[in-house]
Amino acid sequence: MLCALLMLVGLVGVVIQILPGFLLILGALVLWASESGEGRSWIIVAIGVLALAVAAVGKYLLAGRGLKKASVPNSTLLWGGVAGAVGFFVIPVVGLALFFVGGVFVAEYLRKRNKADAWRSTKAAIRATGVTILVELAGALIAIGAWVLAVIFW
Repeated sequence: MLCALLMLVGLVGVVIQILPGFLLILGALVLWASESGEGRSWIIVAIGVLALAVAAVGKYLLAGRGLKKASVPNSTLLWGGVAGAVGFFVIPVVGLALFFVGGVFVAEYLRKRNKADAWRSTKAAIRATGVTILVELAGALIAIGAWVLAVIFW
């Protein structure tokens, strides 16, 4: 039960990006395998590690490609992340997304001095963030799916 709860919290962390979702899911898998006492449980941990590792690499490759194509520098994302962190405390949960978008827009506006170009870069950053969330979610769901199948059929 604890493992399922940890995995659920991990999924929330993957989607909302405020908790270390991958680590929570991986920790739950390791906890389950160590408590199950079966050697074959570690196969599920290996599947989970592989799925999460592929997703971690994939999200950077896919998001980075889109950001590079739109000429959005890493510094812009850093400013968006800082603004998002501040926004999370100013307006809990919702402020994270609002301030991230605002921070990216302001950083790009100051860099380009053109609202249309700044908004284009902001949309690229939003798309890249969406891609990272979807890729992370896919990896997390594969890891959790392997665990669910093992619990049901073993």
